[in-house]
Amino acid sequence: MSATGRVAREASLSKLRLSIAIGDYDRNRPLLDGEVQIDGVDPVFMKLVPEEIFFRAFRHAEFDVCEASLSSFTIKTTQGTNPYIGVPAFVSRAFRHTGIFIRNDRGIERPEDLKGKRIGCGEYQLTANVWIRSLLEDDYGIGLSDITWVRGGVEQTGRTEKISLDLPSEIKVVPAPPDKTVNQMLVDGDVDGFIGPRSPSSFDARHPNVVRLFSDPTSAAADYYRRTKVFPIMHMIGARRTIVDRHPWLPAALLKAFEQSKRVALGRLNDTSATKITLPFVEEQLQAARSLMGEDFWSYGVDPNRHVLDMFLKTHHSQGLSSHRLSVDDLFHSTTLEAFKI
Repeated sequence: MSATGRVAREASLSKLRLSIAIGDYDRNRPLLDGEVQIDGVDPVFMKLVPEEIFFRAFRHAEFDVCEASLSSFTIKTTQGTNPYIGVPAFVSRAFRHTGIFIRNDRGIERPEDLKGKRIGCGEYQLTANVWIRSLLEDDYGIGLSDITWVRGGVEQTGRTEKISLDLPSEIKVVPAPPDKTVNQMLVDGDVDGFIGPRSPSSFDARHPNVVRLFSDPTSAAADYYRRTKVFPIMHMIGARRTIVDRHPWLPAALLKAFEQSKRVALGRLNDTSATKITLPFVEEQLQAARSLMGEDFWSYGVDPNRHVLDMFLKTHHSQGLSSHRLSVDDLFHSTTLEAFKI
């Protein structure tokens, strides 16, 4: 082995070797590619889809560091069984007006018409579904007991809630038949609509009776943001508590690295010499986002997102998912709640 190789190997061995499971997003890619380093860490990255990360993390705690569903993280924290402590790097955010689908032959012309309907979902506790129920209740007066929620695998049968729930009796959640997916129920008319983070395949295949509730979800989401200043958070980062107990510097190091990675990604997006994503009108969309939401429209850290997190925790508790109301600071390691300044 060369002297250079020995030096590199010794440096690697002196670092903390951690498994890190995250999505392959532009804001994570500088980390995944090694362009951005995590102080003191020798990472083993796994690029996985959210459903796989969350299932493996909250069923078996397989990863040292991972992307985490905000809802699942909140449930496990209130139950006192969360193997992870939070880092406020919000690697997934989305307005969920795009996540409400209906059959167009059921007399549903506006959100209020969902009252009394049967609506399918993959899991009741999914973060996207928490935000969707929140906007339906806050903006359109649709209470939790106004809808029967039909839970099951969207494209594959056999899906269950990854975390056991103890919901209030007035909330009606019924299982899909064991031999039917929720998507097939939507096609067959066994449910009147669907909510979730992914569009059902019947919508993607342009089934004539499956459409979005909001015909212009972008305008609806922009109006929502103007009124609430809320850009919904979907996923955060979790670090294994037992490791953090031994290495309390780790959460702050992770937040720093994810911040740097996002900064690099946004810098590339600003470079208009060649479009960085395979989509037209990127410059116009970027300018529109900044005009509506400000320069730091995808912020990490607790302080700029406290109002978003507080709103989520309030509605999460009101929807019967958390046994008691958490404070924002309950989710995150104390070293990530403040930062040094020069």
